Amino acid sequence: MPHSLRLKDQPVSERPRERLAEHGADVLSHAELIAILLRTGLKGVNAVEIGKQLVQKYGTLQSLARASVADLQNVKGIGRDKAVTLVAAFALARKMAGELQYESPVLDNPENVVRLLREKNLVKSVETLQVLLLNTRRRLIRVEEITDGTLDTLLVHPREVFKAAIAANAAAVVLAHNHPSGDPTPSEADIKVTRDLIRAGQLLKIEVLDHVIIGRPTPERPRDYASLRELGYFL
Repeated sequence: MPHSLRLKDQPVSERPRERLAEHGADVLSHAELIAILLRTGLKGVNAVEIGKQLVQKYGTLQSLARASVADLQNVKGIGRDKAVTLVAAFALARKMAGELQYESPVLDNPENVVRLLREKNLVKSVETLQVLLLNTRRRLIRVEEITDGTLDTLLVHPREVFKAAIAANAAAVVLAHNHPSGDPTPSEADIKVTRDLIRAGQLLKIEVLDHVIIGRPTPERPRDYASLRELGYFL
C-alpha cells in the first residue's frame, strides 16, 4: 500500500474504523487501533503505517505507554496533538484499571493480587512499593503507594507502611512491588524488608499476608510474579 494512501481511500473492508464498527475492536491489530486514534487531521499520510512505525519502534504496548509527548513527537507524522492523544489514551486505560480496585476483590492469594496490579505495574520504570489494605474478610479497602525507588532499589520504613494501615483500620496488608528488569525473583533486600515488616505487623496486630513481586513473563518463566509466602519466607 503506498505511503500516501489515506484511510478514506482504502476499501471500506480495510478501514480500521469501519472494521471496528462491523466486527469489534478485538479483530484489529495494535497498529490499526493506534491509527483510529491518529486518524483525524492527517493529510496524505497513512495512519496505519504510522501505527506500525510506533509498534516497531517501541516493541510492546507497555513500552509505548511509557513514552512521553516529546518522545512520540520524534516519530515522523506525529505532532503535538497526536502525541497528546496517545498519552491520554494510555492514561485512560490505567485509570480504568485503577477503578477495578473499588470492586473490593478478595485478595487472599497472589494470583488475585497480581490480577489487580499487573497492568499498572507494567508501565512503571522504577520500583514502587504498593500496600494493599484489607479488611477482616480479606477484601480490599484501598491501595496505597508508599515510595518510589531507583531502577532496582526500594527503601521503605515500617512506619510508612503501617501509618496508612492504621488510618484505614485495616486488619491485614499485602505488600507488592514491581521489578522493572522483568525478573520477579526476590533480592536479599526484598527478603529483609519483608521480614522487618512482618515483625512490625505482629507488634501492631496487623497481619502481613504476603509480599508479591511483579515482573514480566518469558518463554522460560511463564509466571510473571513471585510470592515470598509461597517461597517460604513467611515461616
